[in-house]
Order: sequence, then structure tokens, then C-alpha cells
Amino acid sequence: MNVTHRWLSIFEGCVLVALGIHILNSAGLLISGTAGIGMILRQLTDLSFGQLFFLLNIPFYLLAWRTLGRDFTVNTFISISLLSIFSELMKHFVSIDMNPILSGTLGGLLVGFGLIILFRHNASLGGLNILSVYLERRHGIHASKTTLAADLLVFAVAIVTLKAESIGYSLLAFAFLSSVVGRYHRPPKWAHAKEIKAA
Repeated sequence: MNVTHRWLSIFEGCVLVALGIHILNSAGLLISGTAGIGMILRQLTDLSFGQLFFLLNIPFYLLAWRTLGRDFTVNTFISISLLSIFSELMKHFVSIDMNPILSGTLGGLLVGFGLIILFRHNASLGGLNILSVYLERRHGIHASKTTLAADLLVFAVAIVTLKAESIGYSLLAFAFLSSVVGRYHRPPKWAHAKEIKAA
């Protein structure tokens, strides 16, 4: 794979996810996985989303290195770092005031398509994304199923921290994210070669 194409795609995927998360954050909504957990903790601590997201993913690098290989781990580390940086920049320089229904729809779509770009270029956004890539490559479990399970986990935690209205709009974002990943994500052929080498 062309190196320039890969890193440009990873950059673009991180921008899409960062924008989607910023839209959701601006409306007080959540998304699934480690990002969703970071968004919940943001309301309970003085740390920003970018700081929390970076810290939450540190333990998952060992799993990625041991099960998915060096290249995937390095790509994922850089993707997480980029997302954290973009999130900090958007927090300071991008102001969004949007209807919560539109926020949930657009935010979920942007995060979903951003994740697909990262998955197709041997990267993820850590945490449960690492688990979804691992389960897909080693056991044939489609990433959308793991994403749905992550949605339910974050939703269970969100029940005690968010208002019912915000949870409802967040479910809209969850649904669009899972739908996009389920319909458009197809593991590239070279990913299987990476899997064999890492085994």
C-alpha cells in the first residue's frame, strides 16, 4: 500500500471522527466505545475529552502489540494521538450549535465513516476498536457486532449519568454509527496477510 495514501487516509479518518465527537459533545450526547466512556468521564472530571481518550487507551496498546502486530499498534497509537490533538483544537476553535436530532445523526455518521477509513488502513482508535479488529481478524466476528455490544455497554453506564432526552438522542448516534460500520466495512485483502504474520 502506498505510504502517502495510507497516512493521508488515517489523517482524514481522524478528522472525521474528531468532528463527529465534537458535534456530539457540543450537544451533550455520547458515542460508543472508549470514546463514549471518555465523554462520560469528561462530565465527572476536570480533564478534557482529548486527555481522557489518550489516557484510557494506554492499557490497550499491549493487547494490540501482542495480538495484532507492531504496524497495527503504531498506526493505532498515531491515530489516537491525532484524534486527541484534533479534539483539543476543535474544543478551542470550533463552535457548534445544532439541533440534537441532527447532532446525533451527523455525529454518528461522521464517526462511523471515520472508523471505516481507519479499519481499512490497518489502524483503529484503540480500546474496544482494538477488540473489534482482533475478533474480526481472528474469529470472523464482524466489527459491527462488537460495536453494537460497545454501544450497549456505554448506554448502560450513561443511564445513571445523563438525562433521558440526551440518552435518546445518543441512541440515534449509536444506531447510525453501527449501521455505517455494518454496511460499509469490508476487511481489505492485505489485512488477512497481516493476520497470518501476527499469528
